[in-house]
Amino acid sequence: MFSGIIEKMGVLELSKLERKWGRIGVRAVGWEHEVHAGDSIGVQGICLTVVAREGDVLFFDVLKETFERTTLGDKCPGDRLNLERALRWGQPMGGHIVIGHVDGVGEIRAIRPVGRDRVFEIAAAAEILDGLVYKGSVAVDGVSLTVAELPADSFCVHIIPYTMENTTFGELRVGDRVNLEVDILAKYVKRLIERGRVPWHIEWDELRRSGLIRDEIEGS
Repeated sequence: MFSGIIEKMGVLELSKLERKWGRIGVRAVGWEHEVHAGDSIGVQGICLTVVAREGDVLFFDVLKETFERTTLGDKCPGDRLNLERALRWGQPMGGHIVIGHVDGVGEIRAIRPVGRDRVFEIAAAAEILDGLVYKGSVAVDGVSLTVAELPADSFCVHIIPYTMENTTFGELRVGDRVNLEVDILAKYVKRLIERGRVPWHIEWDELRRSGLIRDEIEGS
């Protein structure tokens, strides 16, 4: 599990695809804690396992499906990648719960300045947009972001200067593709609705009895 707070950017050193699987090598230095084989790393929002390490280069085995269903297949040696180690017990949750299972790929439709920030409009498929809400969370290339706008077939996020400088957002251009992961809470809600498991009969009195809402604030 990750929080969507990128620790560093690595450089793709190797990208090799066979019939059903492949391997990538990513150079990354200056980890706060040493990285070992078996560790989970979020690479552009994709949860991958370190299978080997040679100096500063980490190697990951990747299924062909992952190359095809994410932007990993678009990357070439020399490209920079967002990296985040899996959360450890007791670490602060700075972003939101990110699983590292990419739900789909979006495309940068527009980038516009708003003061010091940049607003990225990202076109996405309907099944992705169905899991987004205004002011809700979304992971874009592994970065935890807040949905700022929800047009009909896209969504917008505001990127502050720090994020532009310390993630691959600073290198994105209109037309580029990005990995998208919907908030896991939205997925569970969607699944319950699809299976007809939402108790639509709930009324205000029941919410009051459960203590979820109150008519008056004590002491007012």
